[in-house]
Amino acid sequence: MARSDNLTGALLMMGSMVAFTVNDVFIKTLAGDIPLFQLLFLRGIVTTILVGAIAWRMGVLRVRLSRRDMGSVAIRIVAEIGAAYFFLTALFNLPIANVTAILQVIPLTITLAAAVFYRDPLGWRRLVAILIGFGGVLLIVRPGADDFTVYSFYALAAVGFVTLRDLITRRLSRDAPSMLVTFITSASIMVAFGLASLGGDWVAVDLRAAGLVLGASVMVVGGYLSSIMVMRVGEVSFIAPFRYTGLIWALLLGWLVFGEWPAPVTLVGAAIVVGSGMFTLYREAQLGWKRRSSLAPRPR
Repeated sequence: MARSDNLTGALLMMGSMVAFTVNDVFIKTLAGDIPLFQLLFLRGIVTTILVGAIAWRMGVLRVRLSRRDMGSVAIRIVAEIGAAYFFLTALFNLPIANVTAILQVIPLTITLAAAVFYRDPLGWRRLVAILIGFGGVLLIVRPGADDFTVYSFYALAAVGFVTLRDLITRRLSRDAPSMLVTFITSASIMVAFGLASLGGDWVAVDLRAAGLVLGASVMVVGGYLSSIMVMRVGEVSFIAPFRYTGLIWALLLGWLVFGEWPAPVTLVGAAIVVGSGMFTLYREAQLGWKRRSSLAPRPR
């Protein structure tokens, strides 16, 4: 029996989440063994080579971006650098499931920011869902609690930079190939963290560490390619909720690899964030269907 486009899209989305989560596990395993900037530089080398090879095979390296697109790409690079630094710093110092749970609020922050900066319509139902989702984040972070750590704010800073990145990405024209933008961004991140690493000590990389860096790079590229293919099959309203399977993988791998398990209140907060995000996606899909219906030609 032929597989439906929706099922294919769901499998690709889940595969993307597995790849990104495994990358996080590989990187977290190296915490304390390799300085952060050196680690990001080394991963950047491999990632840039892999993405560059794919971009070359696709023939997009010869495409010239417009001045407006280059400005957007420059801002996007800054956002990516900030997101990488704050996310990995949080990942090194917090359970992987906690960091992943906080990042599940990103669809809500993007929806809210798009309404503020792009004047996207935002009804009261989605606004209430966003506020409830932010309440769930407070349960995860728990400022003032005995087990509170400042690194939770690093994860929130990463959310802010990812939101900025995705908002800027919306400004890119259709003439800007995704793989070319990814290659420019990857190369820029590699250079930025390479320069930053010169200010600190470098450590020797043994075979185990090299394997983990290589594995992390492959997972990042694989996750990105899967997320691109997701947009080409199936219905977004059906596929998008499967992005939350990343939290399940983070819980499972965090327990198996690091012996971590979040506190019950953290799990409650994560459930609230995921529930709010899924409701927001559902409402967006519903409104999109209504808009398409109103624009469809009426039968004569």
